[in-house]
Amino acid sequence: MPDTQQTDQPLPNAVSENIETIADFCARHEMAKSAPQAIIERFSLVVGSPGYVVASVMFIVAWIGWNLIAKASGGSVIDEPPFFWLQGIIAVNAFIISTTVLIRQNHAAKLAEHHVHLDLQLSLLTEKKASKIIELLEQLRADLPVRHGRDPEAEELQRSADPKAVLSAIENERP
Repeated sequence: MPDTQQTDQPLPNAVSENIETIADFCARHEMAKSAPQAIIERFSLVVGSPGYVVASVMFIVAWIGWNLIAKASGGSVIDEPPFFWLQGIIAVNAFIISTTVLIRQNHAAKLAEHHVHLDLQLSLLTEKKASKIIELLEQLRADLPVRHGRDPEAEELQRSADPKAVLSAIENERP
């Protein structure tokens, strides 16, 4: 069983700053939502819940049961079998839910695109930093009184990759 105890040690400043940056990004994203988008997202949370499925099934069973019992007892029937009104209600409900889901997915895809762009920018920056560190280490190694010869791998890694060349190579590999 993993140890889930929390330590009293504070987080390093860099971690706290990253958490704050991400929280700010999410807050800005939430504030940028239009009112209709916010309503659609809240609605989609409701229709995407297990409670909504249970309520829908209960409604359908009650509708069918009410109409079958009313028909058998000679009462007023709202929708006789094969329940055309119920089919219409279900079809409209399915249309509204599917459209709501598509709108929410489009919004989520835009947010995911922002995340991918940020990840790419950070990866490119990290690659440049790593190349510079290797270059500096190679300079230090060259200045040491005892040299251990050439390191072709370090020489290769100290060269920063050209993002345009990498993108071109990726595009040329697509089928």
